[in-house]
Amino acid sequence: MVSIIMGLKGSGKTKELVGLVCKAVVEGTGDVVVIEKERKLTYDIPYQARLIDAGSYGIGSYELLKGFISGIHAGNYDITHFFVDNFYGLVNNREEAALVDFIAWLDAFAEREKIDFVISMSSDREKCPEAIKKYLR
Repeated sequence: MVSIIMGLKGSGKTKELVGLVCKAVVEGTGDVVVIEKERKLTYDIPYQARLIDAGSYGIGSYELLKGFISGIHAGNYDITHFFVDNFYGLVNNREEAALVDFIAWLDAFAEREKIDFVISMSSDREKCPEAIKKYLR
């Protein structure tokens, strides 16, 4: 399952994401991974969740993010939840078609591997592509 927390800067996206991470750690039966661009959440999320500073890997594109997520999963099949904070801080392509393609890939990956993905992104909900609206929280 893929869920997207979308809103403009300052709308509480990260706070909502942190709450979901805490819930997944307490209620979940597998491993929880949190990907962010910088280590801003170090003291906000429980230590049981694996926090990854993806900014130090220079991801930048959707293809590299796909490989990054796939590689993390290949190293640990016990992951049940992935959280990605500040999505557009990791990828620099804001083209609608590229986002739609990535989310479709992520949804198929999530379904196949039985993983829940939650992504926060700074963007106007009113201008969200139609194909993405079904993933909004």
